[in-house]
Amino acid sequence: MTRFQHAHAGGPTADAAIEACIAKLEPTPPGQGLGMLYVTDAIGDRLPDALARLKRATGIDEWIGSVGIGICATGHEYFDEPAAAVMIADLDQQSYRVFETIRDDLGEFSRDNGAWIARAPARFGIVHADPRNQRTADIVADLADELDGFLVGGLSSSRAVPAQIAGGVTEGGVSGALLSETVAVATALSQSCMPIGASHEITDCQANILIELDGRPALDVFKEEIGDELAADLRKVGGLIFASLPVSGSDTGDYLVRNIVGFDVDRGLVGIGELVERGTLVQFCRRDAAAAAQDLDRMVGAVKRRAGGDARGGLYFSCLARGPNMFGEASRELRLIERALGDVPLVGFFCNGEISHNRLYGYTGVLTLFP
Repeated sequence: MTRFQHAHAGGPTADAAIEACIAKLEPTPPGQGLGMLYVTDAIGDRLPDALARLKRATGIDEWIGSVGIGICATGHEYFDEPAAAVMIADLDQQSYRVFETIRDDLGEFSRDNGAWIARAPARFGIVHADPRNQRTADIVADLADELDGFLVGGLSSSRAVPAQIAGGVTEGGVSGALLSETVAVATALSQSCMPIGASHEITDCQANILIELDGRPALDVFKEEIGDELAADLRKVGGLIFASLPVSGSDTGDYLVRNIVGFDVDRGLVGIGELVERGTLVQFCRRDAAAAAQDLDRMVGAVKRRAGGDARGGLYFSCLARGPNMFGEASRELRLIERALGDVPLVGFFCNGEISHNRLYGYTGVLTLFP
């Protein structure tokens, strides 16, 4: 098994970081390999130049990737400095297809890629998306449905332009690469927030407002779940307590975590960051670093077993609220993954939202391995 080429570096300047990565890479045979590039937003304005230099140095023309406020590499996290993480996936050119940005519906995507999908059935995609596009969630769902398959990736994060790479530098929608069925993958996600009570039926609601749970005022139920200390001062729940919505049809108990956005104490209402419907379930959960570390270890172990115990390379997409904000400094989140996987080439970034299967998640880590 040949591992994918991999390089990562930080530096005082964008040029220094890119040159340090190039020095660790070797040219590849023409038409052999898909490049993946993730850069911190300190390099964002130099991304076209960085990409051009990598193409010249490696001989790889096809690239995907994203800008992130933070980026991931094997055992290392980079924040607040010019940094880049590069991986060259040793894949035959016929086994993948880079697709340009989808900004609205899938009409143009289907016309451009339908024939390739028919020849090389694609059931998996690596995607990056612009958080400014309000249709991103719909595009992700539609694309997964079009492929009858599974997507992984994330929403770009940046203090400037949230750019992506799909051949060249792009923005404004969803872009990435399709992988044919000849490319084996194993993937799963890990949660940061752990349930603190039972699931409740939404018996009355309006848009994103929980009015009644189990036939009772939603705020009364919420206060009982979170305990007396937090219930006495609801200002303390921000960033600590969230709503979770079970993913229909999931065989692994996945759930979507959404922010608590407000309360109406007089009317007993709870607002959450998601539209809801009567008859569906909601559960409240707590952000918990220790439990998140345990769940991360469980998830990495499960993906490693499904990959057969070793991997040529991997991708990791983690929420901005994780990393040093949850696991602490010294790249602890990526070191936990490295401890479980070993020295597997790994790249990725810290996202404004994570993509797994056909949905946008929050507060999760999504790991994909290439056996």
